[in-house]
Amino acid sequence: MRPEKQFLVDEINSHLEKSDYLFVANYERANVTDIASLREELAKEEAEFHVVKNNILRVAAEKRGLPEVDEHLVGQNAIVIGGKNPSGVAKVLTKFFEKNEKMEVKVGILGEQRIEKDGVVALSKLPSLDALRAQLLGLLSQPAQSLVFVLNAVPQSVVNLLKNKSEAEGEA
Repeated sequence: MRPEKQFLVDEINSHLEKSDYLFVANYERANVTDIASLREELAKEEAEFHVVKNNILRVAAEKRGLPEVDEHLVGQNAIVIGGKNPSGVAKVLTKFFEKNEKMEVKVGILGEQRIEKDGVVALSKLPSLDALRAQLLGLLSQPAQSLVFVLNAVPQSVVNLLKNKSEAEGEA
């Protein structure tokens, strides 16, 4: 491989190392303003939008052992990577592409799993990572809270019984 192509492959690999996921997007009909706006939205999720050459992405993905996405590598493509919340990034992409019909997500890779366009849309509908954590904490704390009520009920019953007995003796 020529040194300049190797440099590009290494650059793409450095981007892919930053993330556990990758989205391939078609930006053929987008203008500079659209892309700048998308980059701004993605920055809020700590994600990045990079224009790539299809052959270079193919070689880099193959070197990293990523699932094959060759049939989607036609036309002008960009990759979206980075950030800790793939569902949040998918949400940004889906919302932006619905509003701005000039671009589309072609395919995604989440970990070692390839997800098609419909999968990316489904991923975008998941709650955020913080919301999932809050739901999990709620589920975990609910049994503990019930246990506290049960354990507290026995002493509370004894206290109520003694209180009622003392009130009954005080009246007599």
